Amino acid sequence: MTQSITIRRPDDWHLHLRDGAMLQGIAPESARHFGRAIIMPNLVPPVVTGAQAAAYRERIMAAIPAGADFKPLMTCYLTEDTDANDLAQAHADGIITAVKLYPAGATTNSASGVTDFDKVRPVLEKMAEIGLPLCVHGEVTDPAIDIFDREAVFIDRVLDPIRKATPGLRVIMEHITTKNGVDYVRSGGDNLGATITTHHLIINRNHILVGGIKPHYYCLPVAKREEHRIALREAATSGEASFFLGTDSAPHADAAKESACGCAGCFTATNTMSLLAHVFEEDGALDKLEAFASLNGPAFYGLKPNDATLTLTKQDAPVEFADKIVTGAGPVTVFQPGFPVFWAAS
Repeated sequence: MTQSITIRRPDDWHLHLRDGAMLQGIAPESARHFGRAIIMPNLVPPVVTGAQAAAYRERIMAAIPAGADFKPLMTCYLTEDTDANDLAQAHADGIITAVKLYPAGATTNSASGVTDFDKVRPVLEKMAEIGLPLCVHGEVTDPAIDIFDREAVFIDRVLDPIRKATPGLRVIMEHITTKNGVDYVRSGGDNLGATITTHHLIINRNHILVGGIKPHYYCLPVAKREEHRIALREAATSGEASFFLGTDSAPHADAAKESACGCAGCFTATNTMSLLAHVFEEDGALDKLEAFASLNGPAFYGLKPNDATLTLTKQDAPVEFADKIVTGAGPVTVFQPGFPVFWAAS
């Protein structure tokens, strides 16, 4: 039995760090194991210009512990008023690595997102021209569409038309949750990739609802049927270059999660690598973990893998994960998988 594996230091290609007191409290959790992370721009107000992205990057770096080997890769929030030239300059200056598309109303702090996709077509064309990737929250917000079908409908109604109209655009389907998403990425060619979260590899919709509502398992896109979780596991552990880790680790103070209208998001930054080692070992694919967590993402973004390494060691006793992270914005509950995990990351 494998007792220890060493991989290139992983990256997180979808991360929420928030701002202010929350940022100060949770940023060290990602900096402990990850070398880089694509930082989500859905603050209030959102990060919509290169100057705002640069200022946010400075606040993040101030929250990272001294000596930590962590680099935030910034994004701008796409709106119908986005200035294509500002994005191009920010990209040329090394300030932003990607642009984030939120359909208006799709998830936390997405009210400023896109309603009319024709209005952002010139921006997408400019992005394709300069090689600036588009990260996509892939759900429609039509109230007539069942929440469990929103990803599949988004592919047909929105994403596929965008990609056909802008064939040179590099697109990352973030946090895919369905077999439909897996199949679409596999058929999409070299300009299409997808991130998969830690929690979507572990939970299905029953875990959220059976035996009582579990607010700390509630996220958007919401977890789907077991058949979709199995499809995600197979994709993540396949080693295929199109699939890579994006935790979508999304902290909310407990009071905001455990309420009559709880916020969406699972906080997995603390224990993701231990959980992934468990999943990949369970599926007989520990040899594919480095590709998923450390190699495929950099390759898609045109970056080199990290030089540093991370070692995962299987111990006799279960790892005791922190239950909560204390922040100035309130306690944040760490995602717990519901089973013992024996892999420790160092």
